Amino acid sequence: MLYLLARCVKGSVRYGKNGNFNQSPDKRRHGTNPKNIAARVYAVSGLLKGRVSFTAFDYREVFDTARKGDLVYMDPPYQGVTNTRDNRYLAGVHFDEFANAIETLNRKNVDYIISYDGTCGEKKYGAELPRELHCAKVLLNAGLSTQATLLGKRQTTYETLYVSKNLSSSFDQSPKQLSLLEDAI
Repeated sequence: MLYLLARCVKGSVRYGKNGNFNQSPDKRRHGTNPKNIAARVYAVSGLLKGRVSFTAFDYREVFDTARKGDLVYMDPPYQGVTNTRDNRYLAGVHFDEFANAIETLNRKNVDYIISYDGTCGEKKYGAELPRELHCAKVLLNAGLSTQATLLGKRQTTYETLYVSKNLSSSFDQSPKQLSLLEDAI
């Protein structure tokens, strides 16, 4: 997986209907030296061991089992790319159902971070999460859009993180724009 992420266009691993890998190689990127990757993997493993669990459950099941003290990170399919004729993406999560389910985490006082929508140039990808959820909205400058560049345009992509009320209490609630490499909290 690390090899595919490092060597394919936009680091975006995609599979076709028949389960075959269908993303082009990015010949501009040579990847990281395998010795460096090994050291980094072991270092991260040491930090996470016994503290983190990764799951592949339906998000509602995760919400049901989460408890205070947990941090739930969600990166559901973006709203603007899942309801199009482009079938490279998993079908989207129904917006109202997802927003209502997030309220479960609020009631249980579970912290969460959600990467959910964004903009590129004048185009918005999806509706904002409801204000009633009391999340802080943080805009991340993800850099120039590769797709726009291929079309001869120069547009910046902004991705949105929604941060739960408890986590966001340490910073101003107004929307912010940060660089992906800048500390958000």
